[in-house]
Amino acid sequence: MNETRPTLDLLRHGEVEGGRRFRGSTDDPLSAVGWEQLWEAAERHGPWDRIVSSPLRRCREFAERLAETLQKPLNIEQRLAELDFGEWEGLSFEELRASAPESLQRFVSDPFRHPPPGAESLPGFKRRTLDALADLAQDSDSRALAVTHGGVIRMLLCHVRNWPEQRFQEIDVGYGALFRLRLRDGQWRE
Repeated sequence: MNETRPTLDLLRHGEVEGGRRFRGSTDDPLSAVGWEQLWEAAERHGPWDRIVSSPLRRCREFAERLAETLQKPLNIEQRLAELDFGEWEGLSFEELRASAPESLQRFVSDPFRHPPPGAESLPGFKRRTLDALADLAQDSDSRALAVTHGGVIRMLLCHVRNWPEQRFQEIDVGYGALFRLRLRDGQWRE
């Protein structure tokens, strides 16, 4: 394996205060466990030459501390923010099962055709995340870390794996999970 090849590590933020919820644009902080998950991932997979982060605090605050610790540059990238879930922001699956079971089932089975009310469109979300990935390939002479969200990572991996976009929810991305991409022939690959 060629370690000198440009790499991009996609790191999902750690556990967030408030439990599991539809948390896209909701800007909740990391829990103590979430901080531990991220420091553990950084110790296992680093170091990096540069760090890029979602603007949301569950990513950004860790990225700021890591960049300071490593004395590496940090860029905040708006396009790495999570999908905005509209009217479902802050709600749990259990709450939605009770209040909107049909809408939740339609979303789970085909989120591209049945987004939450008032949510960001999945085609738009896909465009902005892939645009961010393409721009990261333009400045890719190093090992970079992107601290971001489960939905962003799923969408990017779905693209890199050349899977149909409807399969993006099949990809398991736990808190503190890291996925490494390598740039080959101008394309990011796992």
